[in-house]
Amino acid sequence: MSATFDVVAIRLGHVDRVARDNFLSDPHLSGAMRLDFDIWVVRNRDRIIVVDTGFSPQAGERRGRVLERRPADALRELGIEPDEVTDIVVTHLHYDHAGNLGDFPDARVWIQSAEVGYATGNSMRHKQLSHFFDVDDVCDIVRRTFDGRVRQIDGRHVLADGVELHPVGGHTPGLQVVRVRTERGWVVLASDALHYYANLDLRNPFPAIVDVPAMLDAFDTVLQLADGPDHVVPGHDPAVMERFGAVSGDLPDGMVALHRQPAPRPALAHH
Repeated sequence: MSATFDVVAIRLGHVDRVARDNFLSDPHLSGAMRLDFDIWVVRNRDRIIVVDTGFSPQAGERRGRVLERRPADALRELGIEPDEVTDIVVTHLHYDHAGNLGDFPDARVWIQSAEVGYATGNSMRHKQLSHFFDVDDVCDIVRRTFDGRVRQIDGRHVLADGVELHPVGGHTPGLQVVRVRTERGWVVLASDALHYYANLDLRNPFPAIVDVPAMLDAFDTVLQLADGPDHVVPGHDPAVMERFGAVSGDLPDGMVALHRQPAPRPALAHH
């Protein structure tokens, strides 16, 4: 029998943004649009995998972001001690996805080598690109590589039976998404391949992009990898907590179970 995993999304914090700033082309939306900072726990009896680790308190302070809960504390709310985490998947090295690795000192870290090369390469001389990264996080990945705790991979990788890593690029050259087999089928943790469901619905990506064609192609990739649109999970959409909240009443506040069937998603309202 093929392995299945439970998947829990955890909100670490949030910020309000102008709605139109979340799209490459003006979607004719007005007002504010909240952006959540989420991480994910993928677990069964054999593995406990954390996908992304949020931003550090120091990085948050520099950027005016409030970290409401550290990843290690959030996992303890789920009954998981940090030293039980076997693996960490870093989808990309932007500050809000790659901080707090020190919370899980014993875990193996999985990242695309293209992402490490980009974040340590000549492109970082441009402030328009480097400001998305926190240099301490990048240095931490390098140190952990030297310590043998990082696995830099090239392309698709099967992390475990039922957990696959797929590079998509676009948002960053080494962005990867995570495909997980759950009790309701294959779920794709899209991370920043799409920040919001609306990015996919409108085929209108979040404007932080290094390769527009790759970003648009990533929409097709995540749909192909998932067992339907309801199995695609965006990286920052508050609607994730709202849609899955009704089936996650046994979890702490700010956590939802993605392996359960969610409520229908309301249509996007235009103004």
